[in-house]
Amino acid sequence: MDASELYDPEFRELIKSKKPTVIVPVGSIEQHGAHLPITTDSDIVTEIASRLAKKCGFIVFPTISYGNSVEHYPFFTVTFEGNTLKQILTQITISLRENGIESIVILNGHHGNIHSMREVERRLLRGFPNRPKTRYGKVRCYSYWNFMKHEFDHAGFVETSLMLAISDKVKMKKAKKGLITKGMSEKEIQRIKKLSTEAGFPQVTKNGVWGDPTKATKKDGEKFLVEILRNLAKECQS
Repeated sequence: MDASELYDPEFRELIKSKKPTVIVPVGSIEQHGAHLPITTDSDIVTEIASRLAKKCGFIVFPTISYGNSVEHYPFFTVTFEGNTLKQILTQITISLRENGIESIVILNGHHGNIHSMREVERRLLRGFPNRPKTRYGKVRCYSYWNFMKHEFDHAGFVETSLMLAISDKVKMKKAKKGLITKGMSEKEIQRIKKLSTEAGFPQVTKNGVWGDPTKATKKDGEKFLVEILRNLAKECQS
């Protein structure tokens, strides 16, 4: 179910009787090479959240389409800084809890959001002594790519395939290889990941792409979606 289908007071009655799980998707606005739109992270996580809600009988709320992506400068990015995303997610979660929603899934679509999400989990586990209604329930934070076996990328084979499966906005004629880590040692890959986070994405890939999107297909994207949804649903319902 989508939040756009909900009305008060029926929704309050549904919360009391069914105790539904609510999904809050979180994405980003940032460059994804020359072939994918800047909304790619938000587009993918919105689609996965919608399919997950239908599969599990959950309720999906509107996507937070902005995230922490300062590392992409001077490529285009619209980004939160510091604790902004953490505060937004915390306030949304508190508000949902105080409305009686006890089960919340924050579904992440951008790697740079992970730190903020972990901080939210830790803060909510400690509870809020002055706001007792927020101290109970379950808040789970997941990044969708952790529910697939294939190595993830940025505007590479995986993300491009996923976008081909859900969107008509992909410009495959402009797709070009970016940073290729195949053949590198794990130590070198970790060094590059750290460099991309601390010094910026342009320091490791000149065209903003991590991986090779040139062989991406809609069929592969559909396979990834099936795998992600199967594993994510299993985790959420456990």
